[in-house]
Amino acid sequence: MGEVLEVRAAIEREIAGRTVCAQLKETAEQNPDAPAYSDPVEGGWSTLTYAEARQRVLEIAAGFAALGVEPGDTVALMMINRSEHVLADLGAVHAGAASCSVYSTFAPDQVAFVADNVGAKVAVLGGTAELARWEPILGELPRLSRIVMLDGVPAGDDRFLGWDAFLELGRERLAADPAAVDARWQAVRPDDVLTVLYTSGTTGNPKGVPLTHANVLYEVGATDRMTSLPTHGTQISYLTYAHIAERVLSLYLPLFKVSHVHFCTDLANLGATLGQVKPVMFFGVPRVWEKMMARLQALLATQPEEQQENVRKAMAAGLAHVEAGQHGRAVTPEVRQAYDAADAALLSIIRSMIGFDNAGWLATAAAPMPIEVQRFFAGLGLKILDVYGMTETTGAFTANSPESYKLGTVGRAEPGVEVRIAEDGEILTRSPLNTRGYLNRPEATAELVDPDGWLHTGDVGSVDEDGFVRIVDRKKELIITAGGENISPANIENHLKEHPLIGQALAYGDGRPYPVAILTLDGEAAPGWAQAHGIGSATLAELAEHPDVLKAVEAAVAAANEKLARVQQVKRWRLLPVEWTPETEELTPSLKLKRRVVHAKYAAIIDEMYAG
Repeated sequence: MGEVLEVRAAIEREIAGRTVCAQLKETAEQNPDAPAYSDPVEGGWSTLTYAEARQRVLEIAAGFAALGVEPGDTVALMMINRSEHVLADLGAVHAGAASCSVYSTFAPDQVAFVADNVGAKVAVLGGTAELARWEPILGELPRLSRIVMLDGVPAGDDRFLGWDAFLELGRERLAADPAAVDARWQAVRPDDVLTVLYTSGTTGNPKGVPLTHANVLYEVGATDRMTSLPTHGTQISYLTYAHIAERVLSLYLPLFKVSHVHFCTDLANLGATLGQVKPVMFFGVPRVWEKMMARLQALLATQPEEQQENVRKAMAAGLAHVEAGQHGRAVTPEVRQAYDAADAALLSIIRSMIGFDNAGWLATAAAPMPIEVQRFFAGLGLKILDVYGMTETTGAFTANSPESYKLGTVGRAEPGVEVRIAEDGEILTRSPLNTRGYLNRPEATAELVDPDGWLHTGDVGSVDEDGFVRIVDRKKELIITAGGENISPANIENHLKEHPLIGQALAYGDGRPYPVAILTLDGEAAPGWAQAHGIGSATLAELAEHPDVLKAVEAAVAAANEKLARVQQVKRWRLLPVEWTPETEELTPSLKLKRRVVHAKYAAIIDEMYAG
């Protein structure tokens, strides 16, 4: 405990008195010509240097002040990942306000709740798609005085202002009175709210989580110690800025590492962007890694059998090398020699092909990572490191590092972070990363943080003798069968999703005699699988009824059951003719299962499985 508190004190000394505003100033002055943000344009990239970015941020801050934004106000943001999102966010903060990026998949009533709850004074929207989610509820937001539009300004409504006109307003105000903007950002203090993020919400209204400059700077300091990332590295921003992981990794951390952030504005272009940028780091929620694995497997399946066998042998050497490098183990000369040979012959080529030849830190979080996905990438010589955290803990508070990791765990407590397991198995944490509480939700805050400062995660887990944390499942999502057995649905689901055909799985069995499962096909992998097995082109709905597909899924369920205890085994299952997405409401914007939504939406199918 003494060592934990010493490290905490050391990080707190490093960040004492500092803010994100001061950090941007320092980085821009020391690295004025370093590339900061690049947006994709036809034929290449459009890039801002750090000096140019900071000048734009000050202009935007002046623009917000001209629109009536005062210190302590909030600016709401909804747009894709692009430089304007980051610049508007930092501009709001330099005006003394807090930013609030809103999930673009939120329905209008959810948008109304968030904008009202956070008290948004001004909103910055990307275009007509975002406006469609705001326009129906603008009459419910009397505090929202102006809306800045990057594209598609509605005519004849003086509440709206185009981005170019907004920038021109800011330039004029900054030129007329630069001291006023300087006074705004210099008045910002470490304990001021930097941003308010809303939990994506598996049930009920989302909860607002205020995070301060001190929270974020501590997370950056701890992350930097765990990752050892180089300065001036390249990286990709593609996950929504309403997600704490993307916000820390591609909005705040780059200000300290002088990173060059490239924006991927369409997830469909992620593969091509990886190949162009060759990032030094990459974070993906498990679904991103699952899809990447499915595409690679489909590509490898098209190769001649001899080449496939060569790849399998090389990947066996890669997996052995990564597994041998885990905490408490040793890489033998034989394992290293086999890996070096496989790496030179094949693995390095495959890594370069997918854009990971420079990647020193690859990570995942937000949902359980299937071990087979981790093992697949380990076969390529890549360590996909599990980290664990919440919006309420400013992101990760435990993490594996490239030097100290155990597959199947979420790593050890980050520097200066305390972690313990409560009597009922719940994971608790205490550190400067913890939020002060939910916005306008005192009852929920009291449930989140106890009087001793321990934050209750709602997750059940364990800590081994080396300090590595394992997650069992969400405390409220454990299945208790009619026989009284406690079962983790996530564990069952991860085994089911090991087959490339299965995109999503939900295990059910609370109060029932045995578990059942609802399954969907993987929209990207299934067509390729069908072609490789002679089925030809078909829709997902058609594939879900095809005898060969059903036979393969049946085999996948059987293979999963072999890895499960008898009480955990799936007795019956159904394959749906649709995919689950945030838009169809079965998934949150961060791609977590909304279990209650699925339970309600497919109640008849669940009942049918138990009735048959």
